[in-house]
Amino acid sequence: MAELPTAPGVHRPRNVDWKRAAALLYGDWGTSKAYVIGLAFIAAGFSSFPIILAVCVLTAVVGYNYIIVCAHFPDGGGVYSAARQQSRFLASTGALLLIANFMVTAALSGWAAVSYFGVPARYAQIATMALILVVGVINFFGPKHSGSVSLWLALPAVLVVLLIIGFSAPHLTTVHLEPRHENLGHVWVAFVGVILALSGVEAVANITGVMKTDPDSTPDKPKVTRTATKAIVPVAIEVVLGTALLGWAMLSLPTSFAPTLVAHKEDMLRFLAEHYGSLVIGPAAGEIFGIIVGAVFGLLLFSAVNTAVVALIGVIYMMAQDGEMPRQLARLNPHGVPKIPLFIAVGIPIVILAVTKQFEGLAGLYAIGVVGAIAVNLGACTFNKRLALAMYQRVIMGLTFIILFAVELTIAKTKPEALFFAICVLGVGYALRAYSHKLAGLKTMTVSRGVAAMVTPDMASAVQPRIDEGQKIMVAARGITPVLGYAMDEAQLRKAVLCVLYVKEVAVYFSAAPIAPSKAKWKDDAEANAIMSLMLKQGEERGVCVLPVYAVSEDAAATILDLSATMGVDFLLIGASQRSALTHLLRGSVVTNVAAQLPEDIGLVIFG
Repeated sequence: MAELPTAPGVHRPRNVDWKRAAALLYGDWGTSKAYVIGLAFIAAGFSSFPIILAVCVLTAVVGYNYIIVCAHFPDGGGVYSAARQQSRFLASTGALLLIANFMVTAALSGWAAVSYFGVPARYAQIATMALILVVGVINFFGPKHSGSVSLWLALPAVLVVLLIIGFSAPHLTTVHLEPRHENLGHVWVAFVGVILALSGVEAVANITGVMKTDPDSTPDKPKVTRTATKAIVPVAIEVVLGTALLGWAMLSLPTSFAPTLVAHKEDMLRFLAEHYGSLVIGPAAGEIFGIIVGAVFGLLLFSAVNTAVVALIGVIYMMAQDGEMPRQLARLNPHGVPKIPLFIAVGIPIVILAVTKQFEGLAGLYAIGVVGAIAVNLGACTFNKRLALAMYQRVIMGLTFIILFAVELTIAKTKPEALFFAICVLGVGYALRAYSHKLAGLKTMTVSRGVAAMVTPDMASAVQPRIDEGQKIMVAARGITPVLGYAMDEAQLRKAVLCVLYVKEVAVYFSAAPIAPSKAKWKDDAEANAIMSLMLKQGEERGVCVLPVYAVSEDAAATILDLSATMGVDFLLIGASQRSALTHLLRGSVVTNVAAQLPEDIGLVIFG
C-alpha cells in the first residue's frame, strides 16, 4: 500500500513460487492427517473407513474449488476478499469465522504437537498452554513468515508418510473392517466429526497476493492460476491419498487394538510408525522410527500453531485497517506487530484450552469455524455474477457449498458447545464492528448505482499531478537521522528528484489488501508525517523536488527493492541499522537483504 503521486503502478513483491507456496500450504493443510484418522476411529471405530474415504473425496473437490478461487482473487484475502465483493457484512462474517478457526487451530495443533513429542496425556493441556506462550514471545518480534519451518519440514513429513504407508502395505487387509452403521443419520454425524481434513485449505487463498504471476499476466491484471494450481494439486493428492491409506493402515490392525487406538487418537501416525516399523525392521528400529515421526510431525504441528497465531493477528489487523474493527486494534509495537491482536491470539487459545478438557471437544470447536469460513467463501463465489465462471464450475462450487452448509448446520445442532463458541465470536465481532462504525461516523445509506459510481475512489486517479522525470535519488527513512541531510545535499548537488521513502513495517501473515492505496497516507502516521513535513520544508527552501513515498509492508527490504525498481531511481540511500543482535537474529537486516538483491543499475549508498 503506497501513496505515489507519480508512480501509481506500485505493487506488493510477488516472490513466492509454487514450491514455497505448496510448502506453506502443506504446513497447514498437510498436518490434518496427524489427528483426523484418530478422530475418525473415535467417531465410528472399525466402521470408519467409508467415512474417511468420503471426507477424502470432499477434500479433493474443495481443493479443486480453491484453484478456481485463487484464479479469480490473485491479490489474496481468502474468504474476506471473496465475500467483500458481495457485502461488507458477509465479509466480516467470513473473517470472524476464520478468527474462530485460527483460535482453535492454535489450541488443537498445539495439543497434537505435544502429544507427538511424547508428552503424557495428563500434562498435554498445560504443555500446550506453555507452547502457545512461547509462540507468542517469538511473534512479539514479528517473524517474516511463519511458514519458514514448514518449508524445511514438508519434505521430511512427506517422506515419513510414504515410509509408514510402505511398511504397512504388506499388512493392509479388509478382514477387520466392520459394516457401516445402519442409521444413515448416525453415519452423517460421524462424517461431520471427521471433516477436519479440510483444515488449512483456506491458507492458499490468503497467499495469492505474494505468489509469482503467470507469464501472460501484467502488473495491473495479475494472474496466479498456474502457480496456485501447481501448489494445490500435489498437496491435495498427498492429503487425500495419505489420509485414505493411513486410515486403512489403522483399520488393518486387529480389533483387540481398539483400546490402544483410542489412547493414541492424538498421535496416531507415531503409533502406526512404531507398530509397522517394528514388524518390518525390528522392535528397536521401529521404536526409533516412531520417535523420528513424532519429532517431524511435532515440529510441523508447532509450525501450524505459529501460522495460526500470526494469521489470527493478520485477520484482526486487516479488519481494523478496513474500518471493520476499532482502530486501536491496529496499533503496532516497535517491531511492527499489532499489540492487542497479539495478546488476543495468545490469550484466547489458552482460555479455550482451560475450559476444554478433551481433544475431541477442540475438534468440534475447530470444525464450526473452518467449515463456516470455507462455506462463506464458496457461497459468495457461487452467487457472484461478476466472476467469469464456467457453468460447470459454478455448479460444482454451488453443490460443494450446499454440502458444507449442511455440515455447518449439523455441527451447530449436534455440538452445542461449538455453536455457543461461534455465537460468542460472532457476537463480540459484530459488537466491535458496530462500535468501530460509530466511532468513524459511518452511516449506512441506500443510493442508486449511478450515484454510487460518481463517488468511486478510482476517479481520483484522473487528477493526479504529473512531474517530469529526471535523475532520482531515493532515501529510505527510519526516523529523522543524518542520512536525510546527506540525501538532501546529494539531491541539491545533482539537481535530482528526492524520493523520501518511509516503510511502516507490519508483521502480519494475512496477505489481503482490502484497503485502496489512496487510503494509506503518510499524513495519518505520526512518525512519517514528521519526516515528510520536514523534508518537504527543507526541499522548498533549497529548491529540491521532494516526493514523499509511503508504504505499509510486512517485508521492508522487499518493498524497498520493489519501489526502487518500479520508480526507476538512480541511487538508493539507506542509513546503517542500529537494531539489537536479538532483533537481527529474529528479523534479519534490511540493509543486508537490500544489498544482496538490488539491481546493478541502481547505486547503493549505506550512510553510517
